[in-house]
Amino acid sequence: MKEFDVGARLKEVRVAAGFSQRRLASRASVPHGQISLVETNTSSPSVASLRKILGGVPMTLAEFFEPDRSPSNQVVFRNKDLLDLTSRINTVTSGRARIALRQVGDARTHNLQILHERYAPGADTGPTMLEHNAHEGGVVVSGALELTVGADTHLLRTGDAYLFDSRKPHRFRNPGPRDAIVISACTPPYL
Repeated sequence: MKEFDVGARLKEVRVAAGFSQRRLASRASVPHGQISLVETNTSSPSVASLRKILGGVPMTLAEFFEPDRSPSNQVVFRNKDLLDLTSRINTVTSGRARIALRQVGDARTHNLQILHERYAPGADTGPTMLEHNAHEGGVVVSGALELTVGADTHLLRTGDAYLFDSRKPHRFRNPGPRDAIVISACTPPYL
């Protein structure tokens, strides 16, 4: 498969929205230089950083990576049908471990995003806390996941679950020695 050009796609999205780099940076609350670094592929953004930038458009990761994907009436989704939201981002930069996010169907059509998430040992959503206008919850299917919401940090193990208002700053990290697998849902869709 041809490598996805995150920088070219971001520039395409920004220009189509009629924004300068400064305007998009302002709308996304990120430094102006960050937009330029991503667009020139000088910097590979984390999932959290790219999502924050796309929030200034607004656009989901699914829309970013699959611009021509049309809604379907599909009811059952086999493993091969899940939309990989992260395979095209190199999230193994600066020593960060990989996070894989796969989406069930068209989240926008149903106003519900369901994800199959995999966090490799040491994987972290990054030092920047996530915040978005939604509610989310999930169940740890295997492994361990550290969840920070506001000032509170919790260690979740297989079978444990979470549910919170996503407007509260939050982040996820796998502190364990093996992959953490999580099934999560978010409404309205965030990624």
